Amino acid sequence: MNDRLTTPWGEYRLTRFPEDPRERLRAWDAADEYLLRHLADPETAVPSGTVAVVGDRWGALTTALAARHPGRPLVQITDSHLGQRATRANLTAAGIDPSTASLLTTRDAPPERVDILLVRVPKSLALLEDQLHRLAPAVHEGTLVVGTGMVKEVHTSTLRLFERIIGPTRTSLAVRKARLILATPDPGLPRTPSPWPYRYELPADAARVAGRPVVNHAGVFCADRLDLGTRFFLRHLPQGLDGRRVVDLGCGNGVVGLAVAVTDPGAELVLTDESYQAVASAEETFRANPGTASTKAEFRTGDGLADFAPESVDVVLCNPPFHSHQATSDLTARRMFTGARRALRRGGELRVVANRHLGHHVTLRRVFGNCETVAGDPKFAVLRSVRT
Repeated sequence: MNDRLTTPWGEYRLTRFPEDPRERLRAWDAADEYLLRHLADPETAVPSGTVAVVGDRWGALTTALAARHPGRPLVQITDSHLGQRATRANLTAAGIDPSTASLLTTRDAPPERVDILLVRVPKSLALLEDQLHRLAPAVHEGTLVVGTGMVKEVHTSTLRLFERIIGPTRTSLAVRKARLILATPDPGLPRTPSPWPYRYELPADAARVAGRPVVNHAGVFCADRLDLGTRFFLRHLPQGLDGRRVVDLGCGNGVVGLAVAVTDPGAELVLTDESYQAVASAEETFRANPGTASTKAEFRTGDGLADFAPESVDVVLCNPPFHSHQATSDLTARRMFTGARRALRRGGELRVVANRHLGHHVTLRRVFGNCETVAGDPKFAVLRSVRT
C-alpha cells in the first residue's frame, strides 16, 4: 500500500495509530488531497495568521501544513486520542517538532482568532454543529473557511450548518469522489450557543438505570437515544461486583458503568474511551446521578487498555465499534479483546455485546481460548470470555 501523501510542496510518509500490518489503512484520502491542492492553487487567496484544522483524522493536513508554513501559528482540534497520537508521530516522521503545532482536543478552549479554518467533515453532524458553534466567534470577515469530505460525507444538512453558523456556502465540483465546502463568513449572523450537550432520561427498558438522566456531548454514539445493543447489554451485565475493579471499555456516555455503580456501589470503576467527548459525557452522566457519588470511579481518555498494567482488572465490559472512521473494520474490536486479555487477572472476565453477524465469538475463542453466549436475540449476542 502507498503510505506517502504527495502534495504540491512535498511528500510525507503518514501512518495511522496504531499501525496494523494486516490492514494498513491509509492515513489520508482524496478529500485531504483535494483541500491541500486548493490551498496551493494560485487563485486561492490564502491569508496570513492562525490556521485551525478541525477533525484532521490522522494528522495528514496538520503535517502537510506545518511543513509548508514553518513558524505560522497552527492549531489542530480533534476528538480522537488516537488521531492526536498519530499526528505527533507523523509530525516527528516528517522532521517537525510536534510542539510547533498546538494539538487541542474538542474539550479545550478554541483559539480566540482564526484566519484560516479548515474542517474535515466528521461522520457526526452533531459534532460538526458543536465545533462550528464553538469556533464561530473566532472567525472574522477575512477568514478563509474551507471544509472537505468525500461525496458520501457531504450532505445538504452539512451545507446548511455552514450556512447557518458561518455564512453563505457553496460546494466545489467533485474530484475523485471528494468535494470542498467553501463558506464566506458573515459577521452579521447571530452568535448562538451550541445546543450540546444533550440530556435525557433513560427509557423504561434500560433495566437497572431506567429513568436516570444521561448526558451526551456532540459526536457520542447514539447521542439522542439509548442504542439497542446497550439496551440488551444492560439486561445481561454481571452482578456481585463489589470490591472488584471493573472497566467500562469504550464507555461512550457511561451508561454501562452507571449500571454497575447503581447495583454494586462498592465496585472500583474505570470508564475509558478514545473520544474526549465520550469521556466528558460519562463523567457528566455520573455527576447527574448523585446516588453514584460514593462509587469510586475514574474517567480516562486513552488507547483502550494499552495503558493498564497487566493483570490489574477483574471485569471488562464492552460494546465494541465495528468501524474505524469510515472504514468498516474489526481492528478496534480485536485490539480491545487482546488488551482485555492482557489487563485481566486470571479468572477475570470480558463481557461483550455485539451484532451477531460480526462473528466476534470466533475472535474471542482465538484470543482467550474460550467463549460462551450469555444471552442472545435475533440481532445481538452477549458473549463472555474468561482469562485462564
